Amino acid sequence: MAAFHEVLFPLDVALKSAGGPERRTEIVTLGSGREERNARWAHSRRRYDAGYGVKTLAALSAVVAFFEERRGRLHGFRWRDRLDHSSAAAGAPTPLDQPIGTGDGATATFPLVKTYGGVHAPYRRPIVKPVAGSVVVAVDGVVQGEGTQVSCDPISGVVTFLSGHAPASGAVITAGFLFDVPVRFDTDYLEIDLSAFEAGAIPKIPLIEIRP
Repeated sequence: MAAFHEVLFPLDVALKSAGGPERRTEIVTLGSGREERNARWAHSRRRYDAGYGVKTLAALSAVVAFFEERRGRLHGFRWRDRLDHSSAAAGAPTPLDQPIGTGDGATATFPLVKTYGGVHAPYRRPIVKPVAGSVVVAVDGVVQGEGTQVSCDPISGVVTFLSGHAPASGAVITAGFLFDVPVRFDTDYLEIDLSAFEAGAIPKIPLIEIRP
């Protein structure tokens, strides 16, 4: 069975990449000229091209080694999106950045999410690959102690309140965090032309998000 490797794609290459979210919308044009639009995906799916970040032969060699270890499209890995990798709009994450749930006095687990927008149709994106050690949690604005009151699994993105610390009914749980995107290579073949590369050509290295 294909596995997910908890390893980060070379950061120096990722920071110079291109890509972003993709959605799938079905549009039907009626006889009157009006449109009917339907979202086929509940969640967006991100695509990237890491080729833009490969500027040296050393970086190219590192990517080839990474590709081989992942066996092409077989195994997933972590990717750092340079535009969108924090719960905060700007600056360092804070425990008040993102609401992740409301207490009921019994529930002790809450998955991390990041909300986009807030007026017409806010989108709540599941965050399943937080950066270990970056998650800070608050209940009604009071920061919770990591390891003593709360913990977060960096593999699943689930926040767990320890025994005796489940949030009270009506309490608002918020969190701040850094996160990666679970992706895989979207090709089993890397075409590398060294003569073209030295002349300034950029190899194509497509990546696609793995949905939770």
